[in-house]
Amino acid sequence: MSLQLAIILPTLNERANLGPLVERLEGALNGIAWEAIIVDDNSPDGTADEARAISLRDPRIRVIQRIGRRGLASAAIEGMLATAAPVVAVMDADHQHDPGLLPDMLAAVESRDYDVAVASRFAEGASTEAWGRPDRVRASGIANALARRLTGVALTDPMSGYFMLRAETVRADAHRLSGVGFKILLDIMATVDTALRVKEFPLHFAARAAGESKLDRTVVFEFLVGLYDRWLGRIIPTRFALFGTIGAVGVVVHMAVLATFLHIFGGSLKGQLVSAFEIGQTTAAVVAMTFNFVLNNALTYADKRLTGFLPLVRGWCKFALTCSVGLTANVGVAAILVHYGMHEYPSAITGIIVGSVWNFALSSRFVWGRY
Repeated sequence: MSLQLAIILPTLNERANLGPLVERLEGALNGIAWEAIIVDDNSPDGTADEARAISLRDPRIRVIQRIGRRGLASAAIEGMLATAAPVVAVMDADHQHDPGLLPDMLAAVESRDYDVAVASRFAEGASTEAWGRPDRVRASGIANALARRLTGVALTDPMSGYFMLRAETVRADAHRLSGVGFKILLDIMATVDTALRVKEFPLHFAARAAGESKLDRTVVFEFLVGLYDRWLGRIIPTRFALFGTIGAVGVVVHMAVLATFLHIFGGSLKGQLVSAFEIGQTTAAVVAMTFNFVLNNALTYADKRLTGFLPLVRGWCKFALTCSVGLTANVGVAAILVHYGMHEYPSAITGIIVGSVWNFALSSRFVWGRY
């Protein structure tokens, strides 16, 4: 029997969920030629090793272990491009998505009456009660409404992570997909030029079986970033825009620290060898640099995020080192401008701009990239 369906399972710390999920897939897909591709973002719990162990017993299970890159959307794209199956499905490995829907979804796509089959949490007959997260339900409803308004995608659940379509559809436009954030379905629907015929299937969304959700506190931010990348990312690169935005917020932090320092110590340090402004500017620059490191690590470089105490300390040290020349230029340029009569605050902003170019170029390579 020729291969009919590939199920793409993006994973992060899902070791305990894999075995039971494969059993559920086997039970649901009786009589269908299928394979499952587990795309793992180098999970520290050994998810990829568990997938390889299962594959030794069941060759329908394949694994892609990604090193140095993360993200649900990009993992889904890699998995969909790594199969010869004519139809691909994307679903979570945490048992919140019911494999029992797969045969009917496959029948809809193979009939050629529909291009995409979507398991919807909000279609008539669907339920989210077992999820036990009314806060997430409300947040998803708001995100769906926003997604429909901004993209024109007419679905009850455009943010669904459980869907199926023909592989040729993905391959034709893979180079245009942003691969940013969590919602690959929204990316596909907004990218493909021809209108896709969609059939929705009501989903009884279950609670996670084991482990922790991949959707952390930055999920709303990731959603907005995905929309930005879809519409403006080809004009101004998304990562650069994020770095610059955080830098702009860092300017506010910098100026607040500087103003506070000058207010408290400006009078007492008059006549000293080192002026109050120079000390305040240095202090503000260090505080703003730390602020920028924390936010860039969590948001701009979420796919390369440093975790754990020692990696964070090493990352901060690298960030401080790569920014040291920028910091020197920042303080030096600002001090010179003040010396020649420019007001302190415009001088500080000028110093920040001069140092920011160096900060972005080297931190991207040496803190979150590779030598």
